Amino acid sequence: MGSSLQLENKVVIITGSSKGIGASIAHAMAAQGAKVVVSSRSQESVDLVAKQIRDEGHSALAKACHVGKDDQLQALVDFTIKEFGGVDVLVNNAATNPVFDKLSNASGDIFDKVMNINVKACMTLSNLCYPYMLERGGGSVINIASVEGIKPSFGLSLYSISKAALIMLTKSQAKEWGRKGVRSNAICPGLIQTKFSEALWKDEQNLKAFVGHIPMQRMAQPDEMAGLAVHLASDQSSYTTGGVYTSDGGYMLA
Repeated sequence: MGSSLQLENKVVIITGSSKGIGASIAHAMAAQGAKVVVSSRSQESVDLVAKQIRDEGHSALAKACHVGKDDQLQALVDFTIKEFGGVDVLVNNAATNPVFDKLSNASGDIFDKVMNINVKACMTLSNLCYPYMLERGGGSVINIASVEGIKPSFGLSLYSISKAALIMLTKSQAKEWGRKGVRSNAICPGLIQTKFSEALWKDEQNLKAFVGHIPMQRMAQPDEMAGLAVHLASDQSSYTTGGVYTSDGGYMLA
C-alpha cells in the first residue's frame, strides 16, 4: 500500500488551509502520504484542520502565519524545517479580495494590499522554500491562481490583476528554477463554493445567471480542486512545469 501513495514522505506547506480549497488540498495530500503543515492566520483554525487530518491517521502539524508579514513567512519555513526536516512542496493558496467594485474606484492602498497578499507573499515564501527544495534534489511550487487572472469579471478587477501577476510569477519560477529540478505550476479554479467566493454565489439569482454560462452548469466544491494539486505535487508530474491549468467546468470556453 505504501508504494502506491503518490506523496509518501513529502513535506508540504499549504497557506490559507484552514478552510475551503486549502483545507481540501491539505486533507488530500496527507491521505497520499505527505507530511502537511497547515497554515492560516488563526492558530485555532489550523489546529482544528491538523487534528482532523491526524484523526484520519495521517501526518499534519499546524502553524499560524499571516502571509503579508515577512517575519511570519520566515517563521513558517523555520517551523517546517525544525519539525519535518525539509520542504518538498509549497502550495501558495492564501489570498484576499477586500473589494467588489469598479476599477475606477480603486485606491492605491487597496491595490497594495491585494498585490502584497496575492503576489508578493507567494514570491517571498517560494524564495524562502527554494533552497530547501534544492537540498532535497527538487520540489514543486503550486500557485493557486484563478480564471480571473485570464478573463476578468466586472467588480473583480484588482483581484484579476493580482492573479494574472501570479500566473506570470509561476512561469518565471518555472523558467528560472526548472534546471534545478524545482517545478512551478498554477491552478486556476473557476467558481468554487467557499466562504471566499460567497458574494458570487450566495444570491440565488446571481448564481443562476453565472452558472448559465458554464458548460457544466454548476459551481464546484473545494474537494474538486484537490486531485489536480496532488498530481502537480507528485512525481507523476515530473516533466510538468510552467503550466496554467483551469479547473472551471468549462467557464473559459464560454
